[in-house]
Amino acid sequence: MASLKFLSIFIVYFAILLGFVNSQGLELGFYKKTCPNLEAIVKKAVADFVSLDPTLAAPLLRMHFHDCFVRGCDGSVLLNSTKSNKAEKDAIANLSLRGFQVIDAAKSALEKQCPGTVSCADILALVARDAVSLINGPTWQVPLGRRDGRVSVLSEATTNLPTPFDNFTTLKTRFGALGLNVKDLVVLSGGHTIGVSHCFSFGSRLYNFTGKGDMDPNMDKNYIAQLKTKCKPNDVTTTVEMDPGSFKTFDTDYYTLVSKRRGLFVSDATLLTDKQTRTYVSAQLSSNGSTFFEDFGVSMVNMGKIGVLNGKSGEIRKRCAFIN
Repeated sequence: MASLKFLSIFIVYFAILLGFVNSQGLELGFYKKTCPNLEAIVKKAVADFVSLDPTLAAPLLRMHFHDCFVRGCDGSVLLNSTKSNKAEKDAIANLSLRGFQVIDAAKSALEKQCPGTVSCADILALVARDAVSLINGPTWQVPLGRRDGRVSVLSEATTNLPTPFDNFTTLKTRFGALGLNVKDLVVLSGGHTIGVSHCFSFGSRLYNFTGKGDMDPNMDKNYIAQLKTKCKPNDVTTTVEMDPGSFKTFDTDYYTLVSKRRGLFVSDATLLTDKQTRTYVSAQLSSNGSTFFEDFGVSMVNMGKIGVLNGKSGEIRKRCAFIN
């Protein structure tokens, strides 16, 4: 038993050390000499699309999130399925992702100026940042140097991605396993200030929360009544704004909604069940969200360090949807 305990401790220590080494492999100005116009090129590509369709910002942000939570931030969410393998992109949680054309446009422009240099994983990290910034959100410096993974497995996305139905314990475990803390959890949840959700992601809260035809007592009754006018039982097609009235603008309204028990998901409501996350929600309300933008940038950088490939690991894809 003692030897097993030692082995477990060693494995955990090695995993932490590996994560530290990987994160240290990223740096600001990584492409300063090899592709100096990288960030300007990516920002233009994002602006060309988001200026015409601001609703793309939310799925682009979510795409980076979903990439990092499965196999680390290695661009695996961008890969297409093959005849012999179903990729992450085809997991149910990823079917509503949009904006892959933005990534492709940025990659195409970069390949013309800096062929074989910039990874799709790095492009995705920059695209997420620029998409948020372009809809009045914060900006932050993105450490770069990720390489692209060669593996993408649908079942891993199904298993590892947080879900709208997760309670606090599950969320804390999922985030903690990747080196993210409770503050990162509550801050990154604030990304729900933009975008829409399908009714099936929260429909049980309206109609059948415990399997007895009941409503979720942790959701505001008046809000439930409003949502029922849009979402009928077993509705799998209708979408609803996650932050009604400003779902195209990155702001601090999400925490106001959560405090009023008007977050769409169980994973939103659960932020009021833990002292630390509840305190953060209250702090953003009392200060008009004075720290949220800065906090969001910090947590995005933290998330962007998860399981990165660098050095000679992985590859630099020529096309983001296909391994070389």
